[in-house]
Amino acid sequence: MKTAGLKRSKLTVAVLLGVAATCIASQVLATEVRGHLQQENSGQPVANARVSLDGTGYTATADKEGNFVFANVPAGNYTVSVSQAGFAITRSPLTVGSSGPATVTIGLKKVAELKGLIVAANRYDASSMQMDAPNTVNVLSAASLQHTAVHNVAEALGLLPGVNVTNTGSGYFSGVDGAARGEGVYATVRGLPADYDVNLINGVDVAQGMPYSRSVQLSLLPPSGLQTIVMNKTSTADMDGDAIGGTVDFRTPTAFDFAKTTSGSVSVSGRMESRARDYGNSGLGGGFAGDFQTKFGSEKQFGVYASAYYDYRAYVNSEEAAATSALNDGSWEFAHTDANGNNAAGYDPSRNLSSTGMNVGVVPGYDRRYGGNFSFDYKVDETLSTYLRMTYAYAQTTQDTAFTQILPKNVTYQQVGSSDVYTPNIGRIAARYWYETNPEVADLTTFQLGADKTVGGWTISPNVFYSFGDNDRPNHVEIDGREDKYSQTNFAYSGSSLMSYGPGSFPYPQLTPALAAKVNDIPSLWANDYGELTKIYSGQRKGGGKVDFRYDFTDGSLSSIQFGAKFTESVRNYNNRDWSTAGINDGVTTLGDLGIFNGTWNSIYPGAYNWKAPKVSESGVSNLIQQYLVPSDLDTCGDSLYVNNYNCDTLRGREAVSAIYGKATFNIGNLEIIPGLRFEHTSIQNTYWVVPQDSSGNEIPGYFQSNHTVYNEPLPSVFLNYRPSDGSIYRVGLWQSYTRPSLYQLGSSSSISISEGVTTITRGNPNLKVIKATNLDFSGQWNNNNGGYASVAGFYKHLSHYIYDAGGQQASSGITGNGLILYRTPENGGNARVYGVELDTHQKFKFLPDPFDGLGVSFNATRQNTKADLGIAGFHNEEIQSAPKFMANAEVFYEKNGFSLNLSYHYTSAWLANYDYLNQGAPWDDLWIRPIKRLDLHAGYAFQNGLQVDLSISNLADNHSYWAHIGRNSLVISDIVDTGMTSLLTVKYNF
Repeated sequence: MKTAGLKRSKLTVAVLLGVAATCIASQVLATEVRGHLQQENSGQPVANARVSLDGTGYTATADKEGNFVFANVPAGNYTVSVSQAGFAITRSPLTVGSSGPATVTIGLKKVAELKGLIVAANRYDASSMQMDAPNTVNVLSAASLQHTAVHNVAEALGLLPGVNVTNTGSGYFSGVDGAARGEGVYATVRGLPADYDVNLINGVDVAQGMPYSRSVQLSLLPPSGLQTIVMNKTSTADMDGDAIGGTVDFRTPTAFDFAKTTSGSVSVSGRMESRARDYGNSGLGGGFAGDFQTKFGSEKQFGVYASAYYDYRAYVNSEEAAATSALNDGSWEFAHTDANGNNAAGYDPSRNLSSTGMNVGVVPGYDRRYGGNFSFDYKVDETLSTYLRMTYAYAQTTQDTAFTQILPKNVTYQQVGSSDVYTPNIGRIAARYWYETNPEVADLTTFQLGADKTVGGWTISPNVFYSFGDNDRPNHVEIDGREDKYSQTNFAYSGSSLMSYGPGSFPYPQLTPALAAKVNDIPSLWANDYGELTKIYSGQRKGGGKVDFRYDFTDGSLSSIQFGAKFTESVRNYNNRDWSTAGINDGVTTLGDLGIFNGTWNSIYPGAYNWKAPKVSESGVSNLIQQYLVPSDLDTCGDSLYVNNYNCDTLRGREAVSAIYGKATFNIGNLEIIPGLRFEHTSIQNTYWVVPQDSSGNEIPGYFQSNHTVYNEPLPSVFLNYRPSDGSIYRVGLWQSYTRPSLYQLGSSSSISISEGVTTITRGNPNLKVIKATNLDFSGQWNNNNGGYASVAGFYKHLSHYIYDAGGQQASSGITGNGLILYRTPENGGNARVYGVELDTHQKFKFLPDPFDGLGVSFNATRQNTKADLGIAGFHNEEIQSAPKFMANAEVFYEKNGFSLNLSYHYTSAWLANYDYLNQGAPWDDLWIRPIKRLDLHAGYAFQNGLQVDLSISNLADNHSYWAHIGRNSLVISDIVDTGMTSLLTVKYNF
């Protein structure tokens, strides 16, 4: 027993001695870590930053000199993480030896540099940029752009939460013809139309060339032309104030974004459109692109980057246009009426519709785009860097629409029994034909020259810039023919509707044998005239300069102050002229006699309407018009005098915007506070043509007249950012922003008419108010450092003096004045509001065993609500245009060992396109867009030798790309576009 006890005692002593020895050894092997934090460019110390050793309990806070200390750190390899409001989260390796203190100096990058030219190579870089930003942003990386099956950057923006991409817009981009191009044109952000956004390229305000709005046509930019897209959802004081929706910055790289001294790439691509192949066309297109960068000089202080691209897309799409026919030709009735054809009592008019006619068309066309980017950077020394940036994009579109028209005539109303309800009866159907082109030539260019200079704690950033953009519609031609030009007897019909409806409510016209024979023989229709010619030219030239000053403090809670000024001046030019040739009334000439046809489409709408349609020679129609056109055919506004028709739709505008701002950044622990104030002064001078009448009501020669508008807008803001850890941030922002009315609404052409001694002046309204918005945003973002991140954001916007997109018409047009002079002008509406929630999440399953660790999923969704008072009786509670209630993107992907596979699904709920589409004076006839569903596939492989192959297929399920309908809850009268699938194969070589 004693022996056993003695052994236990010895064992206990040995264990205690061992523990003591281990503790002594650990103290011997532990040492001190001393660190210093400084700004990456200026070398100024960074105070109050939170410093930690990943995976341990060691934390410290840097003092006012940027120094920190960790005591008793065991020997080993560590990662030092630094987080500080106003700077990007930084991680640096650290090796601690067994003796002597370890030292480390870490450079921190200012978060404000997000507004510079930072390129996100992949979605993880994009997530870091979002996390580091001082405001709420979404970032699309270069890899995300490559792994999509979209046509252009507008469609790429649809991958982000809160963004709706529309394929129609104002003027000649509106309606089914614009949608029939089959690509996205505009991006709306957080429920606001596209002209409520600011669009930048490398930080430069791009010119706005659209004829009737302030929106920018993004479809001329292909995804290959840009590398990173930053969507700013909130606006700090140093950003342009006229952004209620968002600020979109399209960024190109510089040489210093690449690790290699010299590198580049070349790529070729092939494209195929499935709908064109349904028509018997090849549907083939393609393109090529290349870029090159190099750094040179004794210290590699010079950097040059250049890229160029060219692509070509040929398409043939299908469209059915019953809503367009209802608007232009009156091809609609109430299904239940009174004796005069009005909506019968007790029936909801939006659900009581009947389609009595339609247009069916083939839409062939092509897009040709080319452009490039150039940047030159010179890092003079550690305190001075200069840069030059240039971008150019050009797009030419040729689009034809050949409509077979089936129009109702001789409609009567038949009583149902002895009730007060009647139903329409179509007496006959008129067969007609209408051909038109929708050409476009668009370009967009930006230049800028700037520098960044640090002097002590100061950073000074001057910049001068220039941009021009055009959206022209040159040589738009039309021609038509009709069966009932001389006789109104064909074709007898009986029924309350022309349509029956198949699966999904797709409409099918019910044709009599005689009518079916006629639509298969369009060349036999009587020619109506020798055609119509329209020329529209619209563009803007914009230039200016700005300078920003920033001072960074080394201690105290005030981290930095920033202030600056900016001046922008733009010149806007728009004119529209139209010529209509004389009618053909010889009773002999048919469309076939005019020599404008050069073949036949075997089916006008494959799979739905199988009658034939002629192929039209655009040059044949143009030559015919030129052969018969005389100067007196000019009838732009239907005026009697040539000089008035020549100038009546002409607008010239000059706009100057001066801005100053100031903001400060306070850091209190992990809390960052950024108050700011911006002030913008705008002066607008519009020149337009006036068409007057004399006292007897006779038209007399007109003259140019000008008006002047001034806006002064103070825009306060405050933002709070809380960063409790390296992997999380919480933001709250409150700011004001605004949108100026379009120049067309302020100063469109004027007419003066006199009737019974009362003079009515119709013109633009220089007294329109800006649309002002108070914005609230709150969000949180989390990064798990294991391939995953998530964010959630809520937003609320209250708008006053709302103006909606009225295309080429006056918004909320009303008559004011009294006595003998009345004014018909566009007017501001009332208040509007937008609120919603956005969710964005991504996770790559790195924790799974090989090979499943390449799997991942991503998902984003937006739920939003909008309401607007248009300022028109009966329209005080409308939804905002182009603002779906729900949007979502879901993706399953696999990325490993150079292989990538992405299967993505996009969904957009219904949204309102046009108010009071049939001019019925009530919201029930608003035009709505049916929910959009699209499934896309991408597969790619990057070889180790620099070769990369990518295949993308858009719209795998072959869903309709556009479906508009009159009435929110009715599909009876619809416009439909079928564009099929698009396949794109790209082979790229990186060197």
